[in-house]
Formats: sequence, structure tokens, C-alpha cells
Amino acid sequence: MKKTVLLIAFLLAISFPQKIFAQTPPVKGSSATIASAQAVEAQIPDMRVVALQNILKKHNSPLLPYASDYVKYADKYNVDWKLLPAISGVESTFGIALPAGSYNAYGWGGGSIYFKSWDEGIDTIDSTIRSNYMDKWNATTVWQIGPIYAASPTWSARVNNYMNEMDSEYIRLTSEKLTITL
Repeated sequence: MKKTVLLIAFLLAISFPQKIFAQTPPVKGSSATIASAQAVEAQIPDMRVVALQNILKKHNSPLLPYASDYVKYADKYNVDWKLLPAISGVESTFGIALPAGSYNAYGWGGGSIYFKSWDEGIDTIDSTIRSNYMDKWNATTVWQIGPIYAASPTWSARVNNYMNEMDSEYIRLTSEKLTITL
């Protein structure tokens, strides 16, 4: 019985990852306990972070430890989670080729702008993409952002290729997660 309840909870967590759980008060005297929605949810990694980690690892990127920051700030500013890491792929080969100590893997300011940390750079650029590109110019796609962000006419296509690579990895991971064997 316990295994059946756990299997049902697991299937619900996979099927409804958007915090759609009922709160059930504990039953006095019951020897069985029900894991809270937060506990179940905490055990399920954000597959966007995992996909991004896999791509950054594949490219031997020093940005690998910051995959969760990319997703966190993208969510905070409602920017596509793949955009800024993909820009780093084009502008600095995912943080490999950049001015020493700049924490600027994005070609921001022609590469002359220095940030204090990766966290500051990710936060600042996602915030600015939201306010100065998306809100101000209504540039919501890489194809609309490209002509504002970069002089190269191939920039958008190259950024898009990296975004597609990240998206394919995310799809691969989430498709694997749906395969359940009993």
C-alpha cells in the first residue's frame, strides 16, 4: 500500500510540476505519513538547469557552476532561459575567451564592461535585456534582439543555434523522465 501511495505521488509530481497539490492535515494516530508537496517538489530538479549544465559541460565552459543562476534570473525578468547562455556561446565560446576578470562572457559593451561576479553580470544583462530590448523596443525574439544587440548580421542565427541545442537537450531530458518502468 505504501509503495502504491508513493508511486501515485511520484506520478502526480511529474504530471503536475506547477505546485498543484492539495494540503491534507495530518490524521491523529496514523502511523503513515504523507510527504509534503514541498518535499516532493524539492526532490525534482529543474530540468532547464540540468539541460544547461549538460550543454555547458559539453563545451568545457567555466560557466557550468552558474547554470542555476541563468535560470533564476531569466525567470526573475521573464527572459528566455536559453538566451543569455546562448549569447555567451557566440560572444566568448561559453566564457572561455573573454577579458580576464571581466565576468563578461556576453560581449556587453564591446567586451569592455567589467562585472564584479558572474552573478552580477547575469542579473544585470537579463534585467537590461528585459527593460531596454523587450520592453522599450518590443524585441522579444532573438531575431528582433539581434540587430539591436550586435553588429553582425549572423549573430541571431548563431545565438539561435545554441538556443536550439539547449532546447533539444531539455526535450531529451524531459522525455526520458516520462519513461517509467514498473
